[in-house]
Amino acid sequence: MQGKRGDPQEDAEGVEGPLQGFAAYLAYNKGYSEHTVRNYVSDVRQYLLYLAEREQICSPETADDYAIRGFLSNRFARNRKTSLARKLSALRCFYRFLLLEGRVGSNPAALLAMPKREQMLPNFLSVDDVFRVLDASGGDSFIRTRDRAMLELLYGSGLRVSELVGLSLKDVNVDLQVLRVWGKGRKERIVPFGDKAGQALEKYLARRKAFLARRRTEERGQRAAEDALFLNRLGGRLSTRSVARRLDGYVRGLRLPREASPHALRHSFATHLLDSGADLRTIQELLGHASLASTQRYTHVSLDRLMEVYDRVHPRAKRPKRG
Repeated sequence: MQGKRGDPQEDAEGVEGPLQGFAAYLAYNKGYSEHTVRNYVSDVRQYLLYLAEREQICSPETADDYAIRGFLSNRFARNRKTSLARKLSALRCFYRFLLLEGRVGSNPAALLAMPKREQMLPNFLSVDDVFRVLDASGGDSFIRTRDRAMLELLYGSGLRVSELVGLSLKDVNVDLQVLRVWGKGRKERIVPFGDKAGQALEKYLARRKAFLARRRTEERGQRAAEDALFLNRLGGRLSTRSVARRLDGYVRGLRLPREASPHALRHSFATHLLDSGADLRTIQELLGHASLASTQRYTHVSLDRLMEVYDRVHPRAKRPKRG
């Protein structure tokens, strides 16, 4: 412990130094996705600012497990258990990074038990609502053909949105209707896509070719990411946030009864496969889940729907009215 609380601006500036190396460690050593890197860096930034704001300033090198408990307690009222569990995971990873750097001799975050995660059922759309969203995204412009192709792949192959925007041209085989996908931890898997997605991709690739040819002629705007499968209107690689915004626009336009994120299309993919008789192991492989436990969440969704239908239509399930 040392000194008293310093200037807030100086504290914030002092926080960013360790985070740059940590972000590089997550991306290149651990192979984490852009989304995970962003969240982990944000969590550790909160922790470092928490330490800097204490009356007795404590650095991450001298902090112990009690300091980490204090940080998590400080965030308890503002965050769900899932967020707190992620923050603890981020801190465990941060201290592993500091161990590799030789800046600490132990990992105090490893002494804390992981908060019990809330069992949340995945959000998904009905088959009819998915088809409505896909149909709404259709059109002949570059943007519309791109949107239709990317949404067809999200639903048709069960991709994570980070996997979708990470696709390059060399990862797509339209003839065989398969994708080479790089999932969490840079794990490679091959996933199929159907005829509808194949047709949407072929139409988009033709528009994409014309779009890039026009950009080369105009020679303006940001440099085209010509190896990226999905491009933004400036020619760069499409971002995860852009995909979410485009999907949200179609969902709002249709006035669907529930919100739909790109991840909801992935959940819909898994739920609809399970409802149609696919086994969990196959769905696990298609989704790229490391553990079958992650895939088993979808059985709860299907059982809930099964019981709902049973209670509604089976004559022996209906309870007589009293009165």
